[in-house]
Amino acid sequence: MKTINKTLFFSILIVLAVISCVKKEDTPVSDLDKLRNTNNQTVQMDSTQAINAITLQKVQDVLDLSTLYLSGEKNTEIDTAIYSKIEKYFQKPDSLTFKVLFKELESLQVKKVKVNNINIYQEIQNKDTLDLAKFNVEYFDNKNKSIGKFEKNAQYTLVSKSLKKEFKFYFVNFYQEPVKKDSTSLGVTK
Repeated sequence: MKTINKTLFFSILIVLAVISCVKKEDTPVSDLDKLRNTNNQTVQMDSTQAINAITLQKVQDVLDLSTLYLSGEKNTEIDTAIYSKIEKYFQKPDSLTFKVLFKELESLQVKKVKVNNINIYQEIQNKDTLDLAKFNVEYFDNKNKSIGKFEKNAQYTLVSKSLKKEFKFYFVNFYQEPVKKDSTSLGVTK
């Protein structure tokens, strides 16, 4: 009986040792996850990388809050709080700001969103420089099944907050073509 117990004990011990030695699959860690888990360590990023990371996070936040808002009744205090939180991401929010976004999310019955491959760039219109972001969005339904991947655009601005080189990030528009100033005057042209 003692030898059976000893054999069983050593068998269990060997199985646990083998299980603990099995290497787990490494999943790729995104740059944002690295930033989130830095524990206040210094991370070297150039300004383009920083704006890319910030823009990606802001786009994801707006889309997550939008799907959360649309899943509610739209008339409770929580829905009002979510809507006002979404408005804070925009420089001049109004109901038209969200119309295109909400209409698309509702028509496709989107329950979850994943933002990928963001690319920021600038476009010069006359004397104005437009800050734009092009990104891919994958929509998921309530069963976490992919609805599709779409390429979207957003225009953003960085507003100087203080003399400490701090900036506040705002979207100018979302899912719409950039606001371009027309230099052609109204009237008859030859």
